[in-house]
Parts: sequence; structure tokens; C-alpha cells
Amino acid sequence: KDAITEQLETLPYYSSFPGVATDKAIELSHALADWFAEDGMQRAFYTSGGSDAVETALRLARQYHKIRGDKDRYKFISLKKGYHGTHFGGASIGGNAKNRRNYEPLLPGCHQIASPWPYRNPFNESNPEILAQLCANMLEDEIKFQGGDTVAAFIMEPVQGSGGVIVPHKTFMPMVREICDRHGVLLIADEVITAFGRTGAWTGSRLWNTKPDMMCTAKGISNGYYPFGATMLGETVVEAFESNSDSLGEIGHGYTYSGHPVGAAAALATLQQLAVTDVATNSAARGAELSAGLKILMAKHDCVGDIRGIGLMQVLELVSDRSSKMPLGKNLMTAISEAIYREGVTVRVSGNNIILSPPLIINAGHVETIIKAIDVGLGSIQ
Repeated sequence: KDAITEQLETLPYYSSFPGVATDKAIELSHALADWFAEDGMQRAFYTSGGSDAVETALRLARQYHKIRGDKDRYKFISLKKGYHGTHFGGASIGGNAKNRRNYEPLLPGCHQIASPWPYRNPFNESNPEILAQLCANMLEDEIKFQGGDTVAAFIMEPVQGSGGVIVPHKTFMPMVREICDRHGVLLIADEVITAFGRTGAWTGSRLWNTKPDMMCTAKGISNGYYPFGATMLGETVVEAFESNSDSLGEIGHGYTYSGHPVGAAAALATLQQLAVTDVATNSAARGAELSAGLKILMAKHDCVGDIRGIGLMQVLELVSDRSSKMPLGKNLMTAISEAIYREGVTVRVSGNNIILSPPLIINAGHVETIIKAIDVGLGSIQ
């Protein structure tokens, strides 16, 4: 708050459209390059949030291929159950039908493949490693089917968030990287949720030892204190644009609030606090405790069909019958969430999922409180 207040008094706003950057935006650019160096990121394109960051990545992916003379590469492939924001581009690559149906027709050239979700998948495969290979094979098959010279990028969340906290096997993202490289397709990591420590690593891509070509960030970049985001660009993309900056590499894209000085100040202060508190380590430790507690609840309550997660991204998938995996009804989901709330804990209900995304600074006592509240909630319908 102090950083925001100070910046509001110093320079509350200045447009970046004339090619002018404020001191805070410049300082943040260097800080982010250092922060994401291990992920291979070198430059930041500032946005107002996650949806803008994804839209920016999609547009730059198409432009990247035009710079290289591959003007036919305009298609995108993504995962079912994925969420990539509310813009038409993000909705078009999104993998949740309820976010698409009322807004069709969407952007042409967007295609989805099965998510590596062991609990529910078209292969009826429960082994995560085998499923990862099957989904990777599906990606390569889809690229070939569409025509390898027509696909611009594959975009994925390293851990799918609102789609149900779907954690892929550790081999999946590296296989995706290899397939994309083989076919000249860019890999975009949507890290709006997973960056800045929530998974127990500083980025989801780093968790899987994979370097994407672009990363979409927001949410944690300013700790929620200010609407802000950044599309991070890797070496391959940066080189293409900077070596053609006077022609096809000129970026005709941006937002009124791109690089907002107050947002940049908030992001800088957040990065400094993240380094001091090491929330990634805390997320890993508290996530392990949370997962252990959820396993106990699953053994106790028959309505819990599956639990999954990593770090402080956890979910309980509730069913009316474990053998058929029939999702628990909406009224019962509401009753459970309200009972949990009365115990002092707020959870997110998405379909038949209870999604847990607690603050990254929680302690062991908070985890115990969460588990006890969910226990009461689950017991309220029995």
C-alpha cells in the first residue's frame, strides 16, 4: 500500500503510447527479467490483467510467424478444461463449454485436445504417465491434421486452475515442448495463476523444468492490490521482433494502462516481498499438509470422488456415487459451501469441485482450520 500511495503522489499516470516509459516501468522490466531468467524470459509487455496478457500473447504469436515469413500460421491449439480469460481470443482457446456457448461464433482456427486428467478422460486411463503420453500424441496428431505450417502456438496452464486443478504428470509439459519445437510451434504458458509461488515453485513452467516461448502473468504480480499483468517474452520471440523492429516487427498493440506507473510500483513492491518471505517454499509445505488433510476427508466422506492438487492449488471433486463418478448436484454443492463458510472458511465452487486457493502466507494452524471446516461442510449433507 505504501508503494502505491507514494507513486500516486509522485506520478499517478502517464501513457506509454508515445514510446515513453516511466522510471517504475523500466525498473520493473529489469526486475522481471531477473525474476524469470530461469524460465528463459527476457522482455515484458505490460497489460491490465490476465485476459489482456493472453490476448497479447496470441497476437504476438501470429505476428512472430509473419515476421519469419510463415504467414499461414494463424491457428492455436489448447487443452480442454483450460481457462485463458474473457476476451474473444481467450474464450476461443478456452476449454470450458459454459464460457463459450453463449458467445459463438468465436475466433476461427482454435482447436482443443484432451486434458491429461486421470480422473476423467476419453481414454479411460488412470495412470498419469501413460495419460500424459496419450495427450502428447494427440497434440502432435492435431498439429499434423491441421497442417504443421498453419499452427502458430500451443497454449496451456502448467496446472489447470478453474477447470478443476488438473495437475499433469511431470513428463507432459516437456513432451509438449519437444513437439512444439519439432513443428515450429510456439509454446505459451498461461501462468496467470501459477506464477509467483502458488505451486510451490516460482513458476509452473519451472515446476516442470520447461522453458516456454511466452508466459502470461497477472494476479500475483501485484498481490491483487492493483490491476496489472505482463506477457513475458523468451529469447526466440524477442530476437524476431527486435531484429525487425522497423518493419514487420513493429507492434501495433497495447492498452491505455500498459505499464501503468502505479501498477509497476505495486509489482516492484510485491517482488521484493516475495523474495523476503519465500512464499514458494511455504506453499509447498502448507500444500503438503493440506493434501494430507484432504486424503483423510476422502477416506471419511463417500461424496469425495477425487482429490488433487499441488502447493496451494487443491481441489475436492464431489460425486453422488464413486463408481459412476456422477457429479454431486448443485443444491448439495451450495449446501456444503455454505456450511464451510459458516465455519469461517471461504471456498470456490466450480461445478462439482470445491477449489482451494488460500493465501500463500498461511500457516499450519490455518490449514487445520480449513480441513476442519470442510469436514463439517461435507458432513452437513449426510
